[in-house]
Amino acid sequence: MTIRRRIAVLVSILAVGSGLSAPAAVAGQQQPATPPVQWGACPDDALQGVPPAERPLFSCATHAVPLDHDNPRKGNISLALMRRAAGNQAQRIGSLFLNPGGPGGSGWSLPAIGNLIFEPEVLDRFDLVGFDPRGVAQSTPLRCFKTNEEAASVFGRMSVVPVTRQQIHDTVAANAGYSDFCARNAGDLLEHMSTKDVARDLDLLRQAVGDKKLNYVGFSYGTLLGATYAAMFPHRSRAIILDGNVDPKLRTTNGLKYDSGRAQGFEIALDAFLKRCKAEGDKCVFSGGDPRAKFDEIRTYLHTRDITVPDFGPVGLDQFTAMVAGVLYTSSAFKPLAEFLQQAYDVLHPPVAPQVVQGDLSVLKQGAKRGKYDTRAGTPFEGDDSYQAVNCSDKPFPPVPELVPLLARQWDRESPTFGRFQIFTDPLACATWPVKHADAFRGPWDRETENPVLVIGNYYDPATRYDFAKQMARQLGNAVLLSVDSFGHCILGESACADKAAAKYLITLEAPKPGQVCQPDAQPF
Repeated sequence: MTIRRRIAVLVSILAVGSGLSAPAAVAGQQQPATPPVQWGACPDDALQGVPPAERPLFSCATHAVPLDHDNPRKGNISLALMRRAAGNQAQRIGSLFLNPGGPGGSGWSLPAIGNLIFEPEVLDRFDLVGFDPRGVAQSTPLRCFKTNEEAASVFGRMSVVPVTRQQIHDTVAANAGYSDFCARNAGDLLEHMSTKDVARDLDLLRQAVGDKKLNYVGFSYGTLLGATYAAMFPHRSRAIILDGNVDPKLRTTNGLKYDSGRAQGFEIALDAFLKRCKAEGDKCVFSGGDPRAKFDEIRTYLHTRDITVPDFGPVGLDQFTAMVAGVLYTSSAFKPLAEFLQQAYDVLHPPVAPQVVQGDLSVLKQGAKRGKYDTRAGTPFEGDDSYQAVNCSDKPFPPVPELVPLLARQWDRESPTFGRFQIFTDPLACATWPVKHADAFRGPWDRETENPVLVIGNYYDPATRYDFAKQMARQLGNAVLLSVDSFGHCILGESACADKAAAKYLITLEAPKPGQVCQPDAQPF
């Protein structure tokens, strides 16, 4: 599974002003002695996809960090780690920490697919270290529910794109209920889930593996973690790659404006998909006529009733919107999406000779699943709620849930496919979140690192639009932007040009020249 596909799955399962911090004080504090990570064997099932000859390179561990970095007496939490040892230990540079994004994405097993992300020379020179951040998966999890039945009682009442008065009422009420469950059940960890907390964990992990400076690759939300680390600990940063970037200043000072921009990023990617489909002609079965007008007609129809697509089944507005959003993460699914759209259009305008579907449309359903809904009632809740806990700590929103349905009308005009989809996520959930004054890092972002941070952005990235990558490069104290003329969310592992640039940077610290543009290895359709 490529990193882009892995991130797409994570996002489909997980569903993106206040005062300034004082990074200089944090960075300048005398660091207490940090015990080393005690590596041991990994669970057998964790390495099933790894060739037997390479399995001796892998080891796993749990490592304790303070629940509250400002008050270590409150006790510790545990972080789960996996390491793939450098193939050439004689020329080993250090550890390379990985984060897949989310927030809430499990990075623990990323070293096991390191060969799909990095050039061989990177695997030779670095120990790859994946970890589950605080609150996530195998680390100490943040859980708002005690049972799957409780979770279903909340998530089952939420609409992805609420349109009717009843859908809106139920979705607003369910999000308030979610906050209530978190206030009752999540415990003290709920107050310490900001990206600043995770960056401080990462600095302790860096020390615990014996590295003087951090090497790091972050994808999607992981770019905020990398940028936060570089700003808080600029003199402890060696090589930092950020792939699929957020706008750090906007995200941490104006959540509404950031999420509005994020919705527009999905619209830009969708429009580019439809234009590319038109340009491809017969390679894209949805290319006949005006793909944009045809798509808009399908979406408008779904606002009032479902469509039964012959080779797919019934589909409503919620599933349609989530599915299209998910497909935009990876262009390999563009062809089946086009076939689905043509079949849906044919339902509204039956042709004399219906189109024959060439592919398997069932692959599209993966992108529309919401994992928290797929749990059996009455059993212990084994998920985690880190996604919302991190976002509501980092992104400030007005604490007025009633404002969201009013703003949704404006966002519909600005982003007709994804505006309502976006505003009924974080802006609504965080309006009632129980943590009101999280200790989040909100800049300054321009602390200068010794080596430039490598920022990578795709032109048609839906979830982290290209403008965000440009803002990341501008805001950091020392950064260079590598652009990729590509669809999809994140690119490492899918562009030989970007992969070679990343390898050269990690090993020699030589960043690409400003203005360089790469191409992906595969084109849509």
